[in-house]
Parts: sequence; structure tokens; C-alpha cells
Amino acid sequence: MAAVTLGPEGTYSHRATSSIADDDEIDFRQSVTAIVDAVASDEYDRGVIPIENSIEGSVTESLDALADYDVAVVREIVTPIRHALFAQGPDFDTVASHSQALAQCRTYLEREYPDATLEAVASTAKGVEFAREDPAVAGIGHPALGGDDLEMLAEDIQDQDSNATRFFALAPAEERSKGGGKTSLVVYPNANYPGLLLELLEPFADRDINLTRVESRPSGQRLGDYVFHVDFEAGLYESRTMEAIEDLEELAENGWVRRLGSYDTEHVVE
Repeated sequence: MAAVTLGPEGTYSHRATSSIADDDEIDFRQSVTAIVDAVASDEYDRGVIPIENSIEGSVTESLDALADYDVAVVREIVTPIRHALFAQGPDFDTVASHSQALAQCRTYLEREYPDATLEAVASTAKGVEFAREDPAVAGIGHPALGGDDLEMLAEDIQDQDSNATRFFALAPAEERSKGGGKTSLVVYPNANYPGLLLELLEPFADRDINLTRVESRPSGQRLGDYVFHVDFEAGLYESRTMEAIEDLEELAENGWVRRLGSYDTEHVVE
């Protein structure tokens, strides 16, 4: 199964992808949008992207890409996040990592390295690569990313021990499934009036469907116009789900409702 995710090798996305594909079948891209585009165009069987972190919240590039491309979500992968600080030595002036990782370690960095410049790069593994190339740079990434040429200056530096990230495994749209314990939708009502959000939520409450996430993102069409991302605990095979979606489609008659699919959750612990 050919899969694509954020690179280079050793990222948390790579670790999550290893649960659905062999390492020799995994390729890498430098942006979430490129991954989603590659899956939507049938270039790969699967793509794995980060969706939400327990400390920093949703990954906005992922949400926007899911609104822009027609793909299916076929699995949710949850993995704990453990961050370590790597450098060639204790004297450095820049800390490089993915923007989410820098934010997840904010308290530690402000306390221990208040004068260091924080540099956001494409991935945690890329930040550790920079540390390997430049003694003035430290990188933040998984403890396994170190080697003989780097010193692990600190381990478990994330702000919360319960730090975890959700990833979506994507497939081409024709593989969308109705079976699974969770479902994700993208809703664009193309409207804005008092009580709109309440009306969008009522179809789920009326049918006792538990919403696990509701988030809005700018549509890009005009100021104050939003796309809504909705996750809930029910499958598309259930009659109550289809009834709720029918209500949503009536509310979004000037816009659209995209079924990303139903899926189950896998926990990957490393």
C-alpha cells in the first residue's frame, strides 16, 4: 500500500503512517496540502495528516485542505507525543521544530532558553536535521531521532504529559466507508444569520448523537463566511446519522455538505 505523509523520515506523522503501511511503501511531502492533493489525484493509496493536538488544538492547514479536496477519511490514528531537545552541545542560539512542537514545549523553552530564537520548520525531523548540520541550532523531536552526533539535552519537555495527536488516514474519495464508530463532515452553509450555528447542531442533539469536535474555518470567499468541521460518534450506516445529515443539507441548501466518511480509531503507542 503506497502511502504519503509529512517528512523527512522520523516525524510523528511517519510513526503514525507506519501503523498502516510498511516503511518501504511510505513517501514524504513537505506540506499537508501536498499530501491531500496526492491522495485526491490517486497518486497514493493512503495519506496521513495531523488533525488535532491535545495541547495546541487543530492543525488549520489540515482542516483547510479537507475543505478544498474531495478525499475520504478511513481511519483515525492517535499517538502520544514525547518531545526531546537535541543539539551538538549546550551552546546554541536557535531552536528549530514544527510550529506545533514549539508551541507544545512553550513553558519549557521560556523557562530554560528565554533568549533563544524559535524557528518553525516543516517538521520535527527537519528541525533535528538542522541541529545535526549546525552547532548553533537545537532541534525538538521524538527521542528516537537522536544519534551519536547529537546530544539529548532534555527529554519529555512537552508542557503536558498527556500530550497526544490525532491523525487522519486518507484515501481516494471512492473508498469512503459508511461503517465505523466515528464520522467526519465538512459543512459550508453559505449563509450567516443569528442562530445558524444552533440550527446546525440541533439535528445531532435531537437524535442523541455525541459531537466530539465542532470547528469553524474562514471559507476564503468573504469576511465572516465560514466552513464548519464536525466530528461525531456515529456511523454513516445509521439511520439517525443520515436523518441528521438530511437536515444539514436543507440548512446548507445554498452551500454543501461533504461526508468525509466513517472510521474507527487506532491507538499507536511508541
